[in-house]
Order: sequence, then structure tokens, then C-alpha cells
Amino acid sequence: MNDPLVYLNGEMTPLSEAKIPVLDRGFIFGDGVYEVIPIYKRRMFRAEQHMARLFRSLDAIGIPNPHDLDQWMALINKVAAAYPADDQMVYLQVTRGVARRAHAFPATVTPTVFIMTNPLVLPSAEARAAGVSCVSMDDKRWLHCEIKSVSLLGNVLAAQYAAENEVTEAIQFRDGCLTEGSSSNVWIVKNGVMAGPPKDNLILEGIRYGLMQELCAAHGIPLEERRISREEVFAADEVMLSSATKEVLPVVRIDGQPVGNGVPGPIYKKLYEAYQAAKAA
Repeated sequence: MNDPLVYLNGEMTPLSEAKIPVLDRGFIFGDGVYEVIPIYKRRMFRAEQHMARLFRSLDAIGIPNPHDLDQWMALINKVAAAYPADDQMVYLQVTRGVARRAHAFPATVTPTVFIMTNPLVLPSAEARAAGVSCVSMDDKRWLHCEIKSVSLLGNVLAAQYAAENEVTEAIQFRDGCLTEGSSSNVWIVKNGVMAGPPKDNLILEGIRYGLMQELCAAHGIPLEERRISREEVFAADEVMLSSATKEVLPVVRIDGQPVGNGVPGPIYKKLYEAYQAAKAA
């Protein structure tokens, strides 16, 4: 669909005709937040968790929530219903709105609300079977990564570093400890125990983070939430990425070095099967 209908400030309009003023604070300052929700077979997946994170992000930067949960669901469903694909990736963004350019918050301003959707593109069967390669780098982003902010320059630069190295993701470290990828959470497995970094201000708590916790609990996989050193990552038996678009994806090489025995491991395979079952439930 070349020109899908999108929602912008109360109106459904073709994407090519959707416009915002240049003084929108999202454009001028990156002053806004966003959310991405996968849709499988025309059903939103873990929508309440995604919306709860949106609400947390809005509250964290002091943007009044323009809709209640039911109103948000109705708007998202309206955009998704107008799109022909059964599997979609809905993007919604809220900025502080349009105001004279000044750094501090304007006294009164109406938030800008934008919703669009695209086909959901997932990793190929070949990528899942063979695993993917990553590159490591220092995490140079700001200290409020828990906010799903549209100010994504640090993530963009990390993703570009991965692209320049012809790998799938950049795995970041701050002060010698694992944080996350440019657009994914990162997990390790050692001796059958899975571990992920703490859900603090240094990472964005992916909605799949909570899902991985649930799947591990349901399938008897021990899971630790703790600081993970760089050395532990490179010595891991398995490394995985999780995100809305990657779902669960095995990493088999980092900086050219094999992870474990260099092939997707048994914990990944168990979690991927469990993830597919959760989608179908």
C-alpha cells in the first residue's frame, strides 16, 4: 500500500498528505515519545503493556496524555483496519505540540498525536536457523534510556555502526557492563541460566523483557536480572536479542568471535517456540 491512511490530530489522511508545522517541538527538539505495537492476524500483541509504557513515557517528560486507554485502542484499531495486511507494525507518536521555539516547556500547548502502520517484517527463517552477527561498542547515549523518546540520535548512530560493520545489531556497554542494542534488549545464557541487565534508566524495558520473564518461568529456565560484564557476554554459551520486530533472535558472533559453539542454542530454540505459542494464544 503506497499511500496508507494515517491518523494525525483528529483526522485520517493519506500518509503523503500528513503534515506538521515546523515549530512542532518534536521536530525542533525531539520533545516527544513513541510506541511500536505488533499486530498478528489483526490482533494487537501485548497492547496493554505497550500502552502502559507509553503512558509512563508521557508522564516522565510531562506531556499530558491526550487520550484514555479506550480512546487510544479505538484510534489504533481504526488505523490498522484501514491497512490491508493482517500482520502489521503500528507506530504512534506524541509530541508536546507546536509553540514558539524556547527550550523550557510552553505554558499551554496541545500535544501532536500521530499514528501510522506498516507491514510487519520479521527475521527470515534463514537468519533464525543460522543466527546473526553483532558488533560491540560503548554506550554513549543519555541517562534516561527508560523513556521511549523520539530523541533517538544515539540509537541511530549505534544502528549505523552495525550497518557499517555489516551485522544485525550493535551491542552496547556502559562502564564495562551490558546495556542493550540499538533497538533491542540483549540476553545471555551460561550453564543453562539466562540473564538480562536490570530494568533501570540505562535500558529501555522492552515489552518482550516481561514476556521473556514469563516464558522462562513457564518453561523452567532460571533467569537473573543483574549487571552483566563485557567478559560474561563474550564467554556466554548463548546470546539473544529481543524486540517487537526481532521477536527472539539468536546471536552467534560478536566482533567476529563465535558465541558458544557458533550456532543457535537450546535455550533460544525453546524460547522461540514458546514465543510463537504466545502469539497464537
